[in-house]
Amino acid sequence: MPLHQGDAVPDFETSDMFGRAIRLSDLKGRPVLLSFMRYASCPMCNLRVRELVLAHKRLSREGLVMLVVFQSSAESMREYVGRHDAPFALIPDPDMTLYRLFEAERSWAGLLAPSNAVHAVRAFCKGFAPGRIEGPFNRLPADFLIGIDGRIDLAFYARAAGDHVPLDEVSSWLKRNPPVAASEVTT
Repeated sequence: MPLHQGDAVPDFETSDMFGRAIRLSDLKGRPVLLSFMRYASCPMCNLRVRELVLAHKRLSREGLVMLVVFQSSAESMREYVGRHDAPFALIPDPDMTLYRLFEAERSWAGLLAPSNAVHAVRAFCKGFAPGRIEGPFNRLPADFLIGIDGRIDLAFYARAAGDHVPLDEVSSWLKRNPPVAASEVTT
């Protein structure tokens, strides 16, 4: 069953593509954008990572922590997504443990949605070409805005392969959910 607004966020421990440890519960007290992408060479996913990289400085000043998950290996991620030199954690999940935990979906209808053509053309125009496919080809993205209390404020399950929560919506949410001082965080 998909996660919903108000649900407690499932905690997890993992590593980013460079082997650095990440535990979601360590981020309590800070607003988090947790994004699930498709595979590391997905042009539309790389376009979204580029958008996140460009918005990172502004959004991180507002306290946002970004975590981005791919259904690819760390090696593939370093080859494709690593080119972005992202200032946030990029997490490999080739076994799809996190995808199952957060109920990230697959859909052939979503993969074949007409709106994907627009997203794909935008990605191709920015130089993102498809490469090796890892994991389910029909995976759809999912974005979660996690509040400072460790609960889901927004669970966005894409209907098409190029859909994500708009960054202006993330920025508006941040204004309503500023981080708390570390001394104020309760466990």
